[in-house]
Amino acid sequence: MKKRRKKLLHRDLKDNVEYYLLMALPLAFIFIFSYLPMFGLVIGFQNYSVGRPFFGEGVEWVGLRHFEKFVSSYYFPRILKNTIVLNLMGLFMGFWVPIVFALVVNEIRNGKFRKFTQTVSYMPNFISTVVVAGMFLSFIASDGIITQFLELLGIQAKSLNANKEFFPWFYTLLGVWKNFGWSSILYLSTLSSIDPSLYESASVDGATRLKKIWFITLPSLLPLIMIQLIFAIGGMLSSNTDMILLLYNPSVYSTADVIGTYVYRESLMGGAYSPGTAAGLLMSILSFILVFGANWVSRKKTDFSIW
Repeated sequence: MKKRRKKLLHRDLKDNVEYYLLMALPLAFIFIFSYLPMFGLVIGFQNYSVGRPFFGEGVEWVGLRHFEKFVSSYYFPRILKNTIVLNLMGLFMGFWVPIVFALVVNEIRNGKFRKFTQTVSYMPNFISTVVVAGMFLSFIASDGIITQFLELLGIQAKSLNANKEFFPWFYTLLGVWKNFGWSSILYLSTLSSIDPSLYESASVDGATRLKKIWFITLPSLLPLIMIQLIFAIGGMLSSNTDMILLLYNPSVYSTADVIGTYVYRESLMGGAYSPGTAAGLLMSILSFILVFGANWVSRKKTDFSIW
């Protein structure tokens, strides 16, 4: 039996050597940039300063002190609340947009117009976050396009970039606009794999377009929708920190300051690498718990799950 397994393994390697070589570089990239840095998580349990070793003499172990300090800090309730609120808004306002867009594009019969629509929807994803944030800040400035338009409607819109109530909406809508087209690619690729005979049979039975979407298209998309939803729930404690850092200012900290910006200030700006690492590790553990829980619920309720 062992000789047979070795023989089969050798044959598999020989027949698929091109594919393994093709995967070698991405796997090495993932290992170097995703797994090797995890070695540095130990500083979350130390009083680390630049130049000190991770192990050996001179290391001051403090256990869970930085985790306790983070959870009991003055900023923790605010940044946790803001992180959850911004992600919930993004989930409720943005999760369904790529699905609806994919369904609409799938119903377009003109091939050229369909390709044009898809191309235009993908473009925002390739615009730099810095450029998007800069353009938007200029639009909501005191002499910006959006500000002037609102004032024409009789709405007082001065200093929108300093209005803490508006920030969550601006951030969420920008994220939806920038990502919905690119996110729809997965749904469009799934739609293209649906057997056309199902639609033909439904047409023979007199089904309308809406009924075809409801009884054929959406059930075919359900596994992908559930997997994407699991990932979205798992990311509830993470935010687009780059976008927030480019958009926010001290006037909107009360609604814009999130875990990512806190870790950025603590670690990179303040040089407190151990507290920043502890905060990031704690949120990663909680995110894993959310993913695990969402996956369990999805498997029980819909029979679709990641594992």
